[in-house]
Amino acid sequence: MPTIDSHDAALAAAAEVAAALAPGVIQRDRDGAAAVPVEALAALDSSGLLAITVPAADGGPALGPVTLAEVTRVIAAVDPAIAQVPQAHYLLVDVLAVHGDAAVRARLFGDVLAGRRIGNALAERGGKHAQDLSTRLKDGLLSGRKYYCTGALTAAWIAVSALDGDGRLVLAFVPRAAEGVTVDTDWDVMGQRATISGTTTFTDVPVELVLDYAGAFEVPQQLGARAQLVHAAIEVGIAEGALRDATAYLREKARPSTEAVRAGAATAAGDPHVLHRYGRTATRVRAAAALLREAAAVLEEIGPVPADAQAAARGSLAVAAAKAFASEVAVETASELFAMCGTSSTAARYDLDRHWRNARTHSVHDPLDWKYHHLAAWELAGVQPPNHGQL
Repeated sequence: MPTIDSHDAALAAAAEVAAALAPGVIQRDRDGAAAVPVEALAALDSSGLLAITVPAADGGPALGPVTLAEVTRVIAAVDPAIAQVPQAHYLLVDVLAVHGDAAVRARLFGDVLAGRRIGNALAERGGKHAQDLSTRLKDGLLSGRKYYCTGALTAAWIAVSALDGDGRLVLAFVPRAAEGVTVDTDWDVMGQRATISGTTTFTDVPVELVLDYAGAFEVPQQLGARAQLVHAAIEVGIAEGALRDATAYLREKARPSTEAVRAGAATAAGDPHVLHRYGRTATRVRAAAALLREAAAVLEEIGPVPADAQAAARGSLAVAAAKAFASEVAVETASELFAMCGTSSTAARYDLDRHWRNARTHSVHDPLDWKYHHLAAWELAGVQPPNHGQL
């Protein structure tokens, strides 16, 4: 397993992974759940990047949010679906770093350092709200049904949220190959198709590794902000990928419209309206990237355990702004691509619509309106944002 011990080494590894992913990205998008992206995920898992945030005390390089955001952005600009697969993995590494006991950390971080990924099984359907869980851990046995289990299909471990016998929220870590674990490929959505975030069922699965998850959100925390930072980086990556492909198409394939020729434009890239759209779009993409860097720097300064609720709020809101804006910009950029490049760019062989489908699908991961709401409430009235994992 490659040893990554610096920001520059991590970015170099991310660039190598992105280069390996590029040739197959269109086919993976088209295949969706019909073909598990084994080779693409192997390139990620064997890169050393899964361990970049493991604490130094546990044998890792302890690289922070600035590195993680950039690594995610670089990979997402090529394949945001593969970039999303380890999003929960990095969250769970943070959870273990802050709340795991010595035995749990030793067991799981040893595997992470060896390139083994942790998938998630956190979301459920059918309850009154997202945390109205039916999954139970009772007498050491785990039973329940989870949805949107990104990364679980090909993970070494799966982290499962459940209620224990006292009704308290816990996080159980079970081997993917454990008896009673079934991961389906019933992932049928318009975008982020290669994540294969299908349904996972647990039937009386024995659990040895468990930690109190409710306690993580009973104190000021940055777990939610750090998790959302990865989502923000994915959106910035999607926007950058769409802009990159628009640039290439305008330079190499696009023809000017009849109106542009009448106006004196010799090429599509010389159309004054295309120039306006491109300039505006490129500026917004750069602004989204700048907000991402700013948010990552704030989290780096605060650290994984904020000093107080004020610090936690500052980190959460910095990420909320970056995530909300990047989500809007990614959708806009992926749509503007076609306005700039014209009808021929919609040909199925180019698969350029994947950028919009990925952006639109990923952008509704959690409500953007509430992010802006909490930003305004803080600025106008000093109202603390909620202490949960979706901001």
